[in-house]
Amino acid sequence: MSAINQSGWRPEMGPAEMGQAGHDAGATFTGNRALMLEEPLLFEIGRPDASGVDLPETVLMENRLGGMMRAAQVDLPGLSEPETVRHYTRLSRQNYAIDLGLFPLGSCTMKHNPRLNEKMARLPGFADIHPLQPVQSVQGALGLIHELAEWLKTLTGMAAVAMSPKAGAHGELCGLLAIRAAHDAAGSDRSVILVPESAHGTNPATAAFCGYKVENIPATAEGRVDLAALVSRLGPDVAGVMITNPNTCGLFERDMKKISDAVHAAGGYVYCDGANFNAIVGRVRPGDLGIDAMHINLHKTFSTPHGGGGPGSGPVVLSAALAPYAPLPFVERHGDRYELVEEETAGEHHAGTFGRMVAFHGQMGMFTRALTYILSHGADGLRQVAEDAVLNANYLLRSLDDVLVAPFGATGPCMHEALFSDDNFAEGFSTLDLAKGLIDEGYHPMTVYFPLVVHGAMLMEPTETESKAALDQFIGAIRSLAVRAKAGDPLLKSAPHFAPRRRLDETQAARKPVLIWQPPLVAEAAE
Repeated sequence: MSAINQSGWRPEMGPAEMGQAGHDAGATFTGNRALMLEEPLLFEIGRPDASGVDLPETVLMENRLGGMMRAAQVDLPGLSEPETVRHYTRLSRQNYAIDLGLFPLGSCTMKHNPRLNEKMARLPGFADIHPLQPVQSVQGALGLIHELAEWLKTLTGMAAVAMSPKAGAHGELCGLLAIRAAHDAAGSDRSVILVPESAHGTNPATAAFCGYKVENIPATAEGRVDLAALVSRLGPDVAGVMITNPNTCGLFERDMKKISDAVHAAGGYVYCDGANFNAIVGRVRPGDLGIDAMHINLHKTFSTPHGGGGPGSGPVVLSAALAPYAPLPFVERHGDRYELVEEETAGEHHAGTFGRMVAFHGQMGMFTRALTYILSHGADGLRQVAEDAVLNANYLLRSLDDVLVAPFGATGPCMHEALFSDDNFAEGFSTLDLAKGLIDEGYHPMTVYFPLVVHGAMLMEPTETESKAALDQFIGAIRSLAVRAKAGDPLLKSAPHFAPRRRLDETQAARKPVLIWQPPLVAEAAE
Protein backbone atom coordinates (compact mmCIF):
# COMPACT_ATOMS: atom_id res chain seq x y z
CA MET A 1 0.00 0.00 0.00
CA SER A 2 1.35 3.43 -0.89
CA ALA A 3 2.17 6.13 1.65
CA ILE A 4 -0.84 8.09 0.46
CA ASN A 5 -3.23 5.21 1.04
CA GLN A 6 -1.70 4.50 4.41
CA SER A 7 -2.36 8.10 5.38
CA GLY A 8 -6.09 7.69 4.83
CA TRP A 9 -6.38 9.26 1.36
CA ARG A 10 -9.82 8.96 -0.26
CA PRO A 11 -10.81 9.68 -3.88
CA GLU A 12 -13.15 12.48 -2.82
CA MET A 13 -10.38 14.43 -1.08
CA GLY A 14 -9.52 17.87 -2.36
CA PRO A 15 -5.98 19.30 -2.61
CA ALA A 16 -6.02 20.66 0.94
CA GLU A 17 -7.05 17.33 2.47
CA MET A 18 -4.60 15.48 0.27
CA GLY A 19 -1.86 17.80 1.38
CA GLN A 20 -2.61 17.11 5.04
CA ALA A 21 -2.84 13.37 4.43
CA GLY A 22 0.42 13.41 2.55
CA HIS A 23 2.08 15.54 5.22
CA ASP A 24 1.05 13.03 7.86
CA ALA A 25 2.65 10.30 5.76
CA GLY A 26 5.77 12.32 5.02
CA ALA A 27 4.78 13.09 1.41
CA THR A 28 4.75 16.43 -0.42
CA PHE A 29 2.01 17.46 -2.87
CA THR A 30 2.37 19.99 -5.69
CA GLY A 31 -1.31 20.59 -6.37
CA ASN A 32 -1.07 18.78 -9.71
CA ARG A 33 -3.72 16.09 -10.19
CA ALA A 34 -3.12 13.48 -12.90
CA LEU A 35 -3.08 15.40 -16.22
CA MET A 36 -4.61 18.52 -14.65
CA LEU A 37 -1.62 20.63 -13.68
CA GLU A 38 -1.77 23.43 -11.16
CA GLU A 39 -1.41 26.54 -13.31
CA PRO A 40 0.05 29.75 -11.83
CA LEU A 41 -0.75 33.22 -13.14
CA LEU A 42 1.23 34.72 -16.00
CA PHE A 43 2.77 37.14 -13.54
CA GLU A 44 4.05 34.22 -11.49
CA ILE A 45 5.63 32.28 -14.35
CA GLY A 46 6.76 35.19 -16.52
CA ARG A 47 9.84 37.38 -16.22
CA PRO A 48 9.92 41.08 -17.11
CA ASP A 49 13.29 40.68 -18.82
CA ALA A 50 12.18 37.80 -21.05
CA SER A 51 10.54 37.92 -24.46
CA GLY A 52 9.12 35.34 -26.82
CA VAL A 53 10.41 37.23 -29.88
CA ASP A 54 13.68 38.84 -30.88
CA LEU A 55 13.25 42.52 -31.69
CA PRO A 56 15.93 44.76 -33.20
CA GLU A 57 17.38 47.54 -31.14
CA THR A 58 15.28 50.68 -31.46
CA VAL A 59 16.75 54.14 -31.82
CA LEU A 60 14.55 56.41 -29.76
CA MET A 61 13.96 60.02 -30.67
CA GLU A 62 14.80 62.46 -27.91
CA ASN A 63 11.71 63.80 -26.11
CA ARG A 64 9.57 61.63 -28.35
CA LEU A 65 6.85 61.41 -25.70
CA GLY A 66 6.99 65.04 -24.67
CA GLY A 67 8.05 64.39 -21.09
CA MET A 68 5.64 61.48 -20.66
CA MET A 69 8.35 58.81 -20.41
CA ARG A 70 7.69 56.09 -17.84
CA ALA A 71 9.55 56.51 -14.59
CA ALA A 72 9.67 52.76 -13.92
CA GLN A 73 9.37 49.42 -15.68
CA VAL A 74 5.85 48.18 -16.49
CA ASP A 75 6.79 44.72 -15.21
CA LEU A 76 4.71 42.87 -17.76
CA PRO A 77 5.54 39.16 -17.72
CA GLY A 78 7.63 37.85 -20.58
CA LEU A 79 7.24 34.25 -21.74
CA SER A 80 8.57 32.07 -24.50
CA GLU A 81 6.16 30.79 -27.13
CA PRO A 82 5.90 27.26 -25.61
CA GLU A 83 5.27 28.74 -22.16
CA THR A 84 2.50 30.94 -23.52
CA VAL A 85 0.83 28.15 -25.49
CA ARG A 86 0.97 25.76 -22.55
CA HIS A 87 -0.40 28.35 -20.14
CA TYR A 88 -3.54 29.07 -22.14
CA THR A 89 -4.03 25.43 -23.15
CA ARG A 90 -3.89 24.36 -19.50
CA LEU A 91 -6.36 27.07 -18.55
CA SER A 92 -8.71 25.97 -21.34
CA ARG A 93 -8.74 22.45 -19.91
CA GLN A 94 -10.06 23.85 -16.64
CA ASN A 95 -13.00 25.46 -18.42
CA TYR A 96 -16.37 23.97 -19.27
CA ALA A 97 -17.76 24.45 -22.77
CA ILE A 98 -20.68 23.35 -24.90
CA ASP A 99 -18.24 21.21 -26.91
CA LEU A 100 -17.57 19.17 -23.75
CA GLY A 101 -21.10 18.46 -22.60
CA LEU A 102 -24.63 19.60 -21.88
CA PHE A 103 -24.87 23.17 -20.57
CA PRO A 104 -28.02 23.22 -18.39
CA LEU A 105 -28.18 26.96 -17.59
CA GLY A 106 -31.86 27.94 -17.55
CA SER A 107 -32.87 31.17 -19.35
CA CYS A 108 -29.45 31.30 -20.99
CA THR A 109 -29.90 28.90 -23.93
CA MET A 110 -26.31 27.71 -24.24
CA LYS A 111 -26.76 25.75 -27.45
CA HIS A 112 -24.54 24.08 -30.00
CA ASN A 113 -22.76 26.46 -32.36
CA PRO A 114 -22.25 24.83 -35.79
CA ARG A 115 -18.74 25.30 -37.15
CA LEU A 116 -20.26 26.48 -40.42
CA ASN A 117 -21.28 29.65 -38.58
CA GLU A 118 -17.67 30.30 -37.61
CA LYS A 119 -16.44 29.62 -41.14
CA MET A 120 -18.86 32.17 -42.58
CA ALA A 121 -18.04 34.77 -39.92
CA ARG A 122 -14.37 34.54 -40.90
CA LEU A 123 -14.94 35.19 -44.59
CA PRO A 124 -13.15 38.24 -46.03
CA GLY A 125 -15.63 41.07 -46.29
CA PHE A 126 -17.22 40.15 -42.97
CA ALA A 127 -14.32 39.52 -40.61
CA ASP A 128 -11.92 42.22 -41.82
CA ILE A 129 -14.11 45.25 -42.48
CA HIS A 130 -13.90 48.52 -40.58
CA PRO A 131 -16.91 50.55 -39.39
CA LEU A 132 -15.55 53.70 -41.04
CA GLN A 133 -15.19 52.17 -44.50
CA PRO A 134 -17.11 53.88 -47.32
CA VAL A 135 -20.60 52.44 -47.76
CA GLN A 136 -19.87 51.42 -51.34
CA SER A 137 -17.07 49.13 -50.10
CA VAL A 138 -19.26 47.16 -47.63
CA GLN A 139 -22.32 46.44 -49.76
CA GLY A 140 -22.17 42.71 -49.00
CA ALA A 141 -22.10 43.31 -45.25
CA LEU A 142 -24.99 45.77 -45.40
CA GLY A 143 -26.93 43.34 -47.57
CA LEU A 144 -26.42 40.63 -44.96
CA ILE A 145 -27.65 42.93 -42.18
CA HIS A 146 -30.71 43.85 -44.24
CA GLU A 147 -31.54 40.20 -45.01
CA LEU A 148 -31.17 39.21 -41.35
CA ALA A 149 -33.45 42.10 -40.36
CA GLU A 150 -36.10 40.89 -42.80
CA TRP A 151 -35.92 37.39 -41.32
CA LEU A 152 -36.30 38.71 -37.79
CA LYS A 153 -39.35 40.76 -38.75
CA THR A 154 -40.88 37.75 -40.51
CA LEU A 155 -40.26 35.37 -37.59
CA THR A 156 -41.76 37.81 -35.08
CA GLY A 157 -44.52 39.39 -37.18
CA MET A 158 -43.24 42.88 -36.39
CA ALA A 159 -43.02 46.02 -38.51
CA ALA A 160 -39.44 47.14 -37.86
CA VAL A 161 -36.23 46.08 -36.20
CA ALA A 162 -33.36 47.98 -34.60
CA MET A 163 -30.14 46.05 -35.23
CA SER A 164 -27.68 48.10 -33.18
CA PRO A 165 -28.34 46.94 -29.56
CA LYS A 166 -25.53 44.75 -28.30
CA ALA A 167 -27.32 42.24 -26.08
CA GLY A 168 -30.39 41.58 -23.92
CA ALA A 169 -30.27 44.41 -21.40
CA HIS A 170 -29.14 46.83 -24.12
CA GLY A 171 -32.13 45.70 -26.15
CA GLU A 172 -34.43 46.30 -23.19
CA LEU A 173 -33.03 49.83 -22.95
CA CYS A 174 -33.72 50.33 -26.67
CA GLY A 175 -37.33 49.19 -26.33
CA LEU A 176 -38.05 51.37 -23.30
CA LEU A 177 -36.43 54.40 -24.93
CA ALA A 178 -38.71 53.87 -27.94
CA ILE A 179 -41.71 53.62 -25.60
CA ARG A 180 -40.66 56.82 -23.81
CA ALA A 181 -40.20 58.60 -27.16
CA ALA A 182 -43.69 57.51 -28.25
CA HIS A 183 -45.25 58.84 -25.04
CA ASP A 184 -43.28 62.09 -25.30
CA ALA A 185 -44.48 62.56 -28.88
CA ALA A 186 -48.05 62.10 -27.69
CA GLY A 187 -47.57 64.54 -24.82
CA SER A 188 -48.17 61.77 -22.31
CA ASP A 189 -46.20 61.95 -19.06
CA ARG A 190 -46.27 58.41 -17.70
CA SER A 191 -43.91 57.29 -14.96
CA VAL A 192 -44.60 53.63 -14.10
CA ILE A 193 -43.53 50.33 -15.66
CA LEU A 194 -45.23 47.16 -14.43
CA VAL A 195 -43.02 44.07 -14.14
CA PRO A 196 -44.40 40.62 -13.26
CA GLU A 197 -42.60 38.49 -10.68
CA SER A 198 -41.91 35.88 -13.36
CA ALA A 199 -39.91 38.30 -15.55
CA HIS A 200 -36.15 38.33 -15.99
CA GLY A 201 -34.22 40.27 -13.36
CA THR A 202 -32.83 42.76 -15.86
CA ASN A 203 -36.35 44.00 -16.69
CA PRO A 204 -36.94 46.05 -13.52
CA ALA A 205 -33.30 47.18 -13.52
CA THR A 206 -33.63 48.53 -17.07
CA ALA A 207 -36.91 50.30 -16.27
CA ALA A 208 -35.35 51.96 -13.24
CA PHE A 209 -32.31 52.95 -15.30
CA CYS A 210 -34.67 54.71 -17.73
CA GLY A 211 -36.12 56.73 -14.86
CA TYR A 212 -39.36 54.80 -14.46
CA LYS A 213 -40.87 53.69 -11.18
CA VAL A 214 -41.14 49.90 -11.10
CA GLU A 215 -44.11 48.08 -9.62
CA ASN A 216 -44.32 44.31 -9.34
CA ILE A 217 -47.27 42.26 -10.51
CA PRO A 218 -47.74 39.00 -8.58
CA ALA A 219 -47.79 35.53 -10.07
CA THR A 220 -50.61 33.05 -9.74
CA ALA A 221 -50.21 29.73 -7.95
CA GLU A 222 -49.42 28.13 -11.29
CA GLY A 223 -46.52 30.50 -12.00
CA ARG A 224 -48.11 32.84 -14.55
CA VAL A 225 -48.98 36.55 -14.49
CA ASP A 226 -51.99 37.40 -12.35
CA LEU A 227 -54.12 39.00 -15.08
CA ALA A 228 -56.65 40.47 -12.65
CA ALA A 229 -53.91 42.12 -10.56
CA LEU A 230 -52.30 43.58 -13.66
CA VAL A 231 -55.54 44.95 -15.11
CA SER A 232 -56.53 46.49 -11.78
CA ARG A 233 -53.23 48.42 -11.65
CA LEU A 234 -53.43 49.90 -15.16
CA GLY A 235 -54.01 53.62 -15.28
CA PRO A 236 -52.89 56.94 -16.82
CA ASP A 237 -49.51 56.77 -15.03
CA VAL A 238 -48.54 53.38 -16.51
CA ALA A 239 -46.23 53.66 -19.51
CA GLY A 240 -46.15 49.95 -20.17
CA VAL A 241 -45.46 46.44 -18.96
CA MET A 242 -42.28 44.38 -19.29
CA ILE A 243 -43.12 40.71 -19.53
CA THR A 244 -41.04 37.60 -20.22
CA ASN A 245 -42.78 35.01 -22.39
CA PRO A 246 -42.15 32.15 -22.02
CA ASN A 247 -41.49 33.26 -18.47
CA THR A 248 -38.68 32.29 -16.10
CA CYS A 249 -40.79 29.53 -14.57
CA GLY A 250 -40.53 27.82 -17.96
CA LEU A 251 -44.19 28.47 -18.73
CA PHE A 252 -45.99 30.13 -21.62
CA GLU A 253 -48.18 33.08 -20.66
CA ARG A 254 -51.54 31.89 -21.94
CA ASP A 255 -53.14 35.31 -21.26
CA MET A 256 -50.57 37.22 -23.29
CA LYS A 257 -53.07 38.58 -25.83
CA LYS A 258 -55.47 39.62 -23.06
CA ILE A 259 -52.59 41.36 -21.27
CA SER A 260 -51.60 43.24 -24.44
CA ASP A 261 -55.16 44.29 -25.19
CA ALA A 262 -55.66 45.59 -21.64
CA VAL A 263 -52.37 47.53 -21.65
CA HIS A 264 -53.13 49.07 -25.06
CA ALA A 265 -56.63 50.04 -23.94
CA ALA A 266 -55.06 51.87 -21.01
CA GLY A 267 -52.69 53.76 -23.33
CA GLY A 268 -49.55 51.78 -22.54
CA TYR A 269 -47.12 49.63 -24.52
CA VAL A 270 -46.01 46.01 -24.10
CA TYR A 271 -42.34 45.09 -23.93
CA CYS A 272 -41.50 41.39 -24.17
CA ASP A 273 -38.19 39.97 -23.01
CA GLY A 274 -37.19 37.71 -25.91
CA ALA A 275 -34.40 35.81 -24.17
CA ASN A 276 -36.61 32.70 -24.25
CA PHE A 277 -37.54 33.04 -27.92
CA ASN A 278 -35.84 29.68 -28.57
CA ALA A 279 -38.94 27.99 -27.14
CA ILE A 280 -41.35 29.55 -29.63
CA VAL A 281 -39.34 30.51 -32.74
CA GLY A 282 -41.22 29.36 -35.83
CA ARG A 283 -44.24 28.46 -33.67
CA VAL A 284 -45.50 31.78 -32.30
CA ARG A 285 -45.15 35.31 -33.69
CA PRO A 286 -44.94 37.84 -30.83
CA GLY A 287 -46.52 40.49 -33.05
CA ASP A 288 -49.70 38.40 -33.18
CA LEU A 289 -49.82 38.54 -29.37
CA GLY A 290 -49.87 42.34 -29.31
CA ILE A 291 -46.20 42.83 -28.39
CA ASP A 292 -44.84 46.30 -29.18
CA ALA A 293 -41.15 45.72 -28.60
CA MET A 294 -39.01 42.64 -28.01
CA HIS A 295 -35.28 42.07 -28.00
CA ILE A 296 -33.92 38.93 -29.63
CA ASN A 297 -30.69 37.49 -28.29
CA LEU A 298 -28.93 36.34 -31.46
CA HIS A 299 -26.39 34.72 -29.15
CA LYS A 300 -29.14 32.50 -27.70
CA THR A 301 -31.87 31.68 -30.18
CA PHE A 302 -29.58 31.69 -33.18
CA SER A 303 -26.83 29.56 -31.71
CA THR A 304 -23.73 31.63 -31.09
CA PRO A 305 -22.14 31.10 -27.65
CA HIS A 306 -22.30 34.04 -25.27
CA GLY A 307 -20.23 33.03 -22.27
CA GLY A 308 -17.65 35.34 -20.74
CA GLY A 309 -19.54 38.53 -21.50
CA GLY A 310 -19.76 38.26 -25.24
CA PRO A 311 -20.01 38.40 -28.12
CA GLY A 312 -23.57 39.58 -27.74
CA SER A 313 -26.17 41.00 -30.08
CA GLY A 314 -29.72 41.98 -29.20
CA PRO A 315 -31.77 43.35 -32.10
CA VAL A 316 -35.12 44.81 -31.06
CA VAL A 317 -38.22 44.20 -33.16
CA LEU A 318 -40.88 46.92 -32.99
CA SER A 319 -44.58 47.17 -33.75
CA ALA A 320 -45.94 49.67 -36.26
CA ALA A 321 -46.79 51.97 -33.33
CA LEU A 322 -43.16 52.13 -32.18
CA ALA A 323 -41.35 51.80 -35.53
CA PRO A 324 -41.03 55.60 -36.05
CA TYR A 325 -39.06 55.86 -32.81
CA ALA A 326 -36.42 53.21 -33.59
CA PRO A 327 -32.79 54.22 -33.05
CA LEU A 328 -30.24 55.10 -35.70
CA PRO A 329 -28.48 53.88 -37.76
CA PHE A 330 -30.41 51.46 -39.95
CA VAL A 331 -29.95 49.87 -43.35
CA GLU A 332 -32.20 50.75 -46.29
CA ARG A 333 -32.31 49.00 -49.65
CA HIS A 334 -32.62 51.05 -52.82
CA GLY A 335 -32.80 48.72 -55.80
CA ASP A 336 -29.59 46.69 -55.74
CA ARG A 337 -27.80 49.14 -53.41
CA TYR A 338 -27.80 49.43 -49.62
CA GLU A 339 -27.49 52.60 -47.60
CA LEU A 340 -26.58 53.02 -43.95
CA VAL A 341 -28.91 55.78 -42.78
CA GLU A 342 -27.46 57.82 -39.94
CA GLU A 343 -29.29 61.14 -40.17
CA GLU A 344 -32.17 61.88 -37.78
CA THR A 345 -34.09 63.42 -40.64
CA ALA A 346 -33.88 60.22 -42.67
CA GLY A 347 -37.27 59.08 -43.82
CA GLU A 348 -40.71 59.85 -42.51
CA HIS A 349 -40.94 56.37 -40.95
CA HIS A 350 -38.07 57.27 -38.58
CA ALA A 351 -39.08 60.86 -37.96
CA GLY A 352 -39.40 60.36 -34.20
CA THR A 353 -36.18 58.40 -33.63
CA PHE A 354 -34.75 58.80 -30.14
CA GLY A 355 -31.23 58.93 -31.61
CA ARG A 356 -28.27 56.60 -31.38
CA MET A 357 -27.43 53.84 -28.92
CA VAL A 358 -23.95 53.00 -30.15
CA ALA A 359 -21.18 54.59 -32.17
CA PHE A 360 -21.49 52.03 -34.97
CA HIS A 361 -24.20 49.80 -36.33
CA GLY A 362 -23.76 46.43 -34.68
CA GLN A 363 -21.82 43.22 -34.15
CA MET A 364 -20.93 41.98 -37.63
CA GLY A 365 -19.68 38.60 -36.48
CA MET A 366 -22.95 37.91 -34.68
CA PHE A 367 -25.04 39.00 -37.65
CA THR A 368 -23.12 36.65 -39.95
CA ARG A 369 -23.41 33.66 -37.61
CA ALA A 370 -27.12 34.25 -36.99
CA LEU A 371 -28.05 34.54 -40.67
CA THR A 372 -25.99 31.43 -41.43
CA TYR A 373 -27.93 29.55 -38.77
CA ILE A 374 -31.28 30.80 -40.08
CA LEU A 375 -30.52 29.96 -43.72
CA SER A 376 -29.20 26.53 -42.71
CA HIS A 377 -32.48 25.67 -41.00
CA GLY A 378 -35.10 27.55 -42.98
CA ALA A 379 -38.55 28.29 -41.58
CA ASP A 380 -39.47 24.63 -41.08
CA GLY A 381 -36.14 23.87 -39.40
CA LEU A 382 -36.51 26.78 -36.97
CA ARG A 383 -39.95 25.50 -36.06
CA GLN A 384 -38.42 22.12 -35.27
CA VAL A 385 -35.80 23.87 -33.09
CA ALA A 386 -38.57 25.11 -30.79
CA GLU A 387 -40.40 21.78 -30.83
CA ASP A 388 -37.28 19.78 -29.94
CA ALA A 389 -36.23 22.24 -27.23
CA VAL A 390 -39.64 21.95 -25.57
CA LEU A 391 -39.64 18.16 -25.95
CA ASN A 392 -36.21 17.86 -24.30
CA ALA A 393 -37.21 20.09 -21.39
CA ASN A 394 -40.36 18.10 -20.73
CA TYR A 395 -38.41 14.84 -20.88
CA LEU A 396 -36.12 16.32 -18.23
CA LEU A 397 -39.07 17.49 -16.13
CA ARG A 398 -40.87 14.13 -16.10
CA SER A 399 -37.66 12.16 -15.58
CA LEU A 400 -36.82 14.06 -12.41
CA ASP A 401 -40.12 15.06 -10.81
CA ASP A 402 -40.14 11.90 -8.67
CA VAL A 403 -36.86 12.80 -6.93
CA LEU A 404 -37.01 16.62 -7.09
CA VAL A 405 -39.93 18.94 -6.30
CA ALA A 406 -41.31 20.51 -9.50
CA PRO A 407 -43.35 23.50 -8.20
CA PHE A 408 -45.40 23.87 -11.36
CA GLY A 409 -45.14 20.33 -12.68
CA ALA A 410 -48.78 19.59 -11.92
CA THR A 411 -49.97 22.49 -14.11
CA GLY A 412 -48.98 20.68 -17.31
CA PRO A 413 -46.03 20.69 -19.70
CA CYS A 414 -43.26 23.25 -19.43
CA MET A 415 -41.70 25.11 -22.32
CA HIS A 416 -37.94 25.09 -22.97
CA GLU A 417 -36.76 24.78 -19.37
CA ALA A 418 -37.68 22.68 -16.35
CA LEU A 419 -37.93 24.23 -12.88
CA PHE A 420 -37.27 22.42 -9.60
CA SER A 421 -36.76 23.36 -5.94
CA ASP A 422 -34.83 21.98 -2.94
CA ASP A 423 -37.94 21.61 -0.76
CA ASN A 424 -37.42 17.86 -0.21
CA PHE A 425 -33.70 17.99 0.72
CA ALA A 426 -32.48 16.94 4.17
CA GLU A 427 -32.26 19.67 6.78
CA GLY A 428 -29.21 21.83 6.22
CA PHE A 429 -28.88 20.89 2.53
CA SER A 430 -29.74 23.25 -0.29
CA THR A 431 -29.69 23.88 -4.00
CA LEU A 432 -26.09 25.11 -3.75
CA ASP A 433 -24.94 21.71 -2.48
CA LEU A 434 -26.50 19.90 -5.43
CA ALA A 435 -25.07 22.46 -7.86
CA LYS A 436 -21.56 22.04 -6.46
CA GLY A 437 -21.94 18.26 -6.53
CA LEU A 438 -22.88 18.49 -10.21
CA ILE A 439 -19.39 19.84 -10.93
CA ASP A 440 -17.92 16.57 -9.62
CA GLU A 441 -20.26 14.76 -12.02
CA GLY A 442 -18.67 16.62 -14.94
CA TYR A 443 -21.35 19.23 -15.63
CA HIS A 444 -21.63 22.98 -15.31
CA PRO A 445 -24.35 23.71 -12.69
CA MET A 446 -27.80 24.77 -13.76
CA THR A 447 -29.16 28.26 -13.00
CA VAL A 448 -29.70 28.40 -9.24
CA TYR A 449 -31.94 30.50 -6.97
CA PHE A 450 -33.76 31.98 -9.96
CA PRO A 451 -36.61 32.73 -10.48
CA LEU A 452 -37.07 34.24 -7.03
CA VAL A 453 -40.70 33.09 -6.82
CA VAL A 454 -39.45 29.53 -6.14
CA HIS A 455 -37.48 28.72 -2.99
CA GLY A 456 -34.15 27.06 -3.79
CA ALA A 457 -34.87 27.21 -7.51
CA MET A 458 -33.00 25.03 -10.00
CA LEU A 459 -33.70 26.05 -13.59
CA MET A 460 -32.51 23.60 -16.25
CA GLU A 461 -32.57 24.18 -20.03
CA PRO A 462 -31.30 21.26 -22.14
CA THR A 463 -31.76 22.89 -25.63
CA GLU A 464 -32.80 21.14 -28.81
CA THR A 465 -29.47 19.66 -29.91
CA GLU A 466 -29.08 17.33 -26.92
CA SER A 467 -29.73 13.68 -27.75
CA LYS A 468 -31.76 11.32 -25.56
CA ALA A 469 -28.51 9.59 -24.58
CA ALA A 470 -26.99 12.90 -23.44
CA LEU A 471 -30.14 13.77 -21.51
CA ASP A 472 -30.23 10.34 -19.85
CA GLN A 473 -26.63 10.75 -18.71
CA PHE A 474 -27.40 14.17 -17.22
CA ILE A 475 -30.60 12.87 -15.62
CA GLY A 476 -28.63 10.04 -14.03
CA ALA A 477 -26.22 12.54 -12.47
CA ILE A 478 -29.04 14.72 -11.12
CA ARG A 479 -30.94 11.75 -9.72
CA SER A 480 -27.84 10.52 -7.90
CA LEU A 481 -27.25 13.95 -6.37
CA ALA A 482 -30.91 14.35 -5.42
CA VAL A 483 -30.81 11.04 -3.54
CA ARG A 484 -27.66 12.15 -1.70
CA ALA A 485 -29.18 15.55 -0.82
CA LYS A 486 -32.35 13.90 0.52
CA ALA A 487 -30.26 11.46 2.56
CA GLY A 488 -28.04 14.21 3.95
CA ASP A 489 -24.73 12.94 2.54
CA PRO A 490 -22.07 15.06 4.34
CA LEU A 491 -19.65 14.82 1.40
CA LEU A 492 -22.12 16.85 -0.66
CA LYS A 493 -21.70 19.80 1.72
CA SER A 494 -18.01 20.10 0.77
CA ALA A 495 -18.33 19.43 -2.97
CA PRO A 496 -16.79 19.87 -5.46
CA HIS A 497 -13.90 17.53 -4.68
CA PHE A 498 -12.52 16.87 -8.16
CA ALA A 499 -12.54 20.38 -9.66
CA PRO A 500 -9.36 22.47 -10.01
CA ARG A 501 -10.64 24.54 -7.07
CA ARG A 502 -12.67 23.59 -4.03
CA ARG A 503 -15.87 25.34 -2.93
CA LEU A 504 -15.32 29.07 -2.54
CA ASP A 505 -16.66 31.32 0.19
CA GLU A 506 -19.16 33.02 -2.11
CA THR A 507 -20.19 35.61 0.48
CA GLN A 508 -16.62 36.83 0.90
CA ALA A 509 -16.02 36.58 -2.84
CA ALA A 510 -18.86 39.06 -3.37
CA ARG A 511 -18.04 41.37 -0.46
CA LYS A 512 -14.24 41.29 -0.58
CA PRO A 513 -13.24 40.36 -4.12
CA VAL A 514 -9.54 40.22 -4.96
CA LEU A 515 -9.44 41.75 -8.43
CA ILE A 516 -5.73 42.39 -8.94
CA TRP A 517 -2.59 40.32 -8.53
CA GLN A 518 0.18 41.60 -6.30
CA PRO A 519 3.66 40.16 -5.77
CA PRO A 520 3.80 38.08 -2.57
CA LEU A 521 5.85 40.66 -0.63
CA VAL A 522 3.45 43.47 -1.56
CA ALA A 523 0.44 41.32 -0.69
CA GLU A 524 1.92 40.40 2.70
CA ALA A 525 2.65 44.07 3.47
CA ALA A 526 -0.93 45.01 2.53
CA GLU A 527 -2.28 42.45 4.98
